[in-house]
Amino acid sequence: MFDDLNPAAWNIDWNVLAYDAAMSALVVAVAVLIAYLVYRVIFHLVSRVAHVSDSNVDDEIVERIRQPIKWSFIAIAVTLAAQYDASLGLLWEPFAQFLRPALLGWIAYNTVKGFTAALEARIEISDDPVSLRSKRTRIAVLSRVLTFGIIVITIGLMLFTIPSVRTIGTTMLASAGLAALAIGAAAQPALKSLIAGLQIAITEPLRIGDLVKVDGDAGRVEEIRMSFITVRTWDERVIIVPTSRFLDASFENWSRENEMLSGPVMLHLDPITDVAPIRAEFERYVQAHELFDGRNMALLMTEAYPESVELRMSVSAQTIGELWQLRCDLREHMLKWIRENQPDALIRHRLEVPNGHPKAGEP
Repeated sequence: MFDDLNPAAWNIDWNVLAYDAAMSALVVAVAVLIAYLVYRVIFHLVSRVAHVSDSNVDDEIVERIRQPIKWSFIAIAVTLAAQYDASLGLLWEPFAQFLRPALLGWIAYNTVKGFTAALEARIEISDDPVSLRSKRTRIAVLSRVLTFGIIVITIGLMLFTIPSVRTIGTTMLASAGLAALAIGAAAQPALKSLIAGLQIAITEPLRIGDLVKVDGDAGRVEEIRMSFITVRTWDERVIIVPTSRFLDASFENWSRENEMLSGPVMLHLDPITDVAPIRAEFERYVQAHELFDGRNMALLMTEAYPESVELRMSVSAQTIGELWQLRCDLREHMLKWIRENQPDALIRHRLEVPNGHPKAGEP
């Protein structure tokens, strides 16, 4: 019984085994060298063709897929070599089944990323900010959908090369009705976010760079993902809002078509205020201001109370930032002018005692 443990009893010709291993290594080395040379020649020609073209899309894609294509050439070369070497095939084929979907997924993933980067670079030269935001949003959302799908499919194909996982998958398919219900219930939030992201990309209720107001906070849309949207406020806070929130509830988009907006400046003054001089000074100042775009300028008394009146001064500007600055400048100037020219127009709390108080003269 103990003779079986003696290596000499195994009848292994170690010289033949070493020779076979050396020959397999030599075959692999030659195959890899040939594949690398073929890769260099092909990509040299492809790169020259891409540089000649006017578009930069092909340059970006070629650069992105260079590495996965190189390793794919090497994998193909080793697979071909394994066809002529049985011992090499026994070692390589199980690993190759796992490697092939990974390489295909890598190529598809980098191709999408290359298209995305090239298209984003091209749209940066656009003069229309609204069109720029629209295109950036569609590219960002659709590229994330494609990359998500590529990753899921690649991982699935890689896992199904494992025999035990394939057996589990076959068993699950036998009870497809129950599995579909379970997967549908578990994936409902993810599917809802995916559909919401696609709907935002197609219908464009908001885009990257839009100024929106949601839940009482206003800010710029920085990023649109499948599950959430980030909004950065003026004080540098980042608000994380679920993607479906913008489809299920109302929100304000201040730059839907363009950034030209009108905004009010409210003044609460005493009822004795002479409005005509204030209106004249308001119009003079706004017309001379460099941020005023000439579209909207009006001063109206919108409310009158027993102790105060409300004046609304509306102005307009080309961008939201310029409108904010114009309103701040106007508010500061008008208060200063009223203090200097109509100080009685400022609200004061007064107590009038007709004919004096009877006890005022008493000692």
